[in-house]
Amino acid sequence: MIGACRVDLLRSGMIVAMLAVIGVGAGPAAAQRMTLDNGFRSPSGNIHCQYFDTDSVLRCDLKQIANRPLPRPRDCENEWGQAFEVFGRKNESGPICYGDTVMDDRLPVLGYGERWQRGDFVCHSERTGVSCLNSLGAGFELSRSAQTILRGEQGGKLNTGKSVGGRVD
Repeated sequence: MIGACRVDLLRSGMIVAMLAVIGVGAGPAAAQRMTLDNGFRSPSGNIHCQYFDTDSVLRCDLKQIANRPLPRPRDCENEWGQAFEVFGRKNESGPICYGDTVMDDRLPVLGYGERWQRGDFVCHSERTGVSCLNSLGAGFELSRSAQTILRGEQGGKLNTGKSVGGRVD
């Protein structure tokens, strides 16, 4: 009898551990812990960013933009113009062709004037939008009204819209 109870306890313990790993029954606090180190969202909720350490990439998505995005590449059959990536230790950043999103309302809010840093990336949240750079200076400045690609080490900006006064993120 004792052996049977021990096996049942081990099985139930394994099930609880498996459910905790996938986030079932873990509650909102555990769900938030899973995302705290991986990203943030702007106070308005328009911009969501997540960091992927396996690829050393930071991706930010915008719910809404008010300007016309850069022309869609001919080989892009998915969505275009509201998702941006920057790679760590590379002078690469820009809009991406996407069929998914990093939008997640469980991400913590990065308040205006606050800074977020992970891996090779640092982001700043301001009333005018969110800016993110890698250690080479490549990245982007994102807001509802404009998305500017920053080319890094040898500089240069590629602006896809004009900023207007007020809260634009």
